[in-house]
Amino acid sequence: MRRPRPTVVGVDLRIFTEPQQGATYGDLLRVARAAEDAGYDAFFRSDHYRAMGGVSGEPGPTDAWTTLSALAVQTERIRLGTLVTSATFRLPGPLAIQVAQADQMSGGRVELGLGAGWFEAEHTGYGIPFPPTRERFARLAEQLAVITGLWSTPAGESFAFSGEHYTLVDSPALPKPVQQPLPVIVGGTGPRRTPALAARFATEFNLPFVPLEQAVQQVDRVAAACTEAGRDPGSITRSVAHTLVVGKDGTAVARRAQELGVDAEQLADNPLAGTPAQIVDALGTWRERTGIRRVYLQVLDLADLDTVELVASEVAPQLG
Repeated sequence: MRRPRPTVVGVDLRIFTEPQQGATYGDLLRVARAAEDAGYDAFFRSDHYRAMGGVSGEPGPTDAWTTLSALAVQTERIRLGTLVTSATFRLPGPLAIQVAQADQMSGGRVELGLGAGWFEAEHTGYGIPFPPTRERFARLAEQLAVITGLWSTPAGESFAFSGEHYTLVDSPALPKPVQQPLPVIVGGTGPRRTPALAARFATEFNLPFVPLEQAVQQVDRVAAACTEAGRDPGSITRSVAHTLVVGKDGTAVARRAQELGVDAEQLADNPLAGTPAQIVDALGTWRERTGIRRVYLQVLDLADLDTVELVASEVAPQLG
């Protein structure tokens, strides 16, 4: 059967997992390899230490950068990253070393998503300080400055930074990632600080689980922040993340939503909920309205590799 011509121009598909809900490293390796074999652009994972939504999370959390470092040597082509690492979890210097090393191990396939952190229970549950919102965003801004500064410092030169929360003195700024620059992802819906941080530091801006009209407003804010910072708004990749709820027909979609615990409100305005044809049409609308060039498919059932294959065979060919 001849495939239809592409109907949505220039959209990459990435698999996005939530292993804190209950997954081993073996589970993640299996999905990452399946995604690589199916032709997806990237395999991403969340960076959380505690399950959400009343589930146990057994057998327990896996560390994001430990996982990605292992995947770096057990995959060949697919890009790897976090959506997103919390700035409260790690000091910026060691995090820059971890990510640069993972990038070296992968041959230059790693991306860093970095956010302020929001889930208080995982902090209190594992003894991680959880400062107020304002301080968390201040730490995020300094971490972005430190990490990108370390990576961009010319070889043989040192890096220094003096902030309210972090101070670096005569750092050798090593190791360097393979990629120069290594892609940095900033995302969120904050109206002021988030767009400003994206304009200053991000390669990519991500819109997580938002309806279309809110997405349109936020990308406009990011574009305005880029212009104010003297940056071409077109130089930042726009992406979106939503839960994947796909089926061959409406009945299969409804059944899948029930199995995943996704209610009708969560299905509304979700471009990744529906039949393959409906998803292609929805992504076309989002591409036209927001300029997205990348989509993260949140896969909640890591045992369901058939869904990964379904999207690869019936949606991806129509995205040129």
